[in-house]
Amino acid sequence: MTESGTTGGPASAAETVEQVVREQLAVALGGIRGTVETAVPTIAFTVSYIVSNAVRPSLIIGIGSAAALVLVRAVQRSSMRYVLNSLFGILIAGVFAARSGHAKDAFLPGILYNGAYAIGMIASILTRRPLMGFLVGAATGDPTGWRKDPAMVKLCSRLTWILALPCVLRVLIEYPLYKAGEVGALGTAKVILGWPLQVGALFAMGALLARSRTPLEPRPATPGPATN
Repeated sequence: MTESGTTGGPASAAETVEQVVREQLAVALGGIRGTVETAVPTIAFTVSYIVSNAVRPSLIIGIGSAAALVLVRAVQRSSMRYVLNSLFGILIAGVFAARSGHAKDAFLPGILYNGAYAIGMIASILTRRPLMGFLVGAATGDPTGWRKDPAMVKLCSRLTWILALPCVLRVLIEYPLYKAGEVGALGTAKVILGWPLQVGALFAMGALLARSRTPLEPRPATPGPATN
């Protein structure tokens, strides 16, 4: 059910840009369960490696924990979107670590991903095409129409900066730990800089959105069939 009490997509009853962003972010994050499922495989891998100092058993435990979460979702017949993302992430990490034989390389894909994502978002802001604007455009059915409104571009730029900041912090903190081979500190940093930092960013976005009320342009009407 949407805020208006009707069934539909997240933007079907939204009247402001702020409503669209809040609803879309809630879906993207996956709620408390989704964020926990994302953190569990990393915690399992890190703790196992600290205890055993062995890469392969730690990878098996990390991948196994993600697979167990997938199985629970399957039994409950609930959406596996978020836990599958977690499983995919730990599998890629496993490939990197298994090929090199170094546990620290399990964290390299995440560092590269955050670096690329940060660069992409910052580039979108500098070119006045902030990533969050396209989310609004997808909701309205006009992918680029929002760029005609300077206030909309400014709001979406600020929101995109808030999304980019966690990615920048992860790279700045995790990469030196990766170079130093500090696996325990890397795992701890990855967990702390994961969903807790993301939740903090969402609170910051919520505070910004609470102060604004940018009207959402309606989706263009679809022409009906021609009549004689």
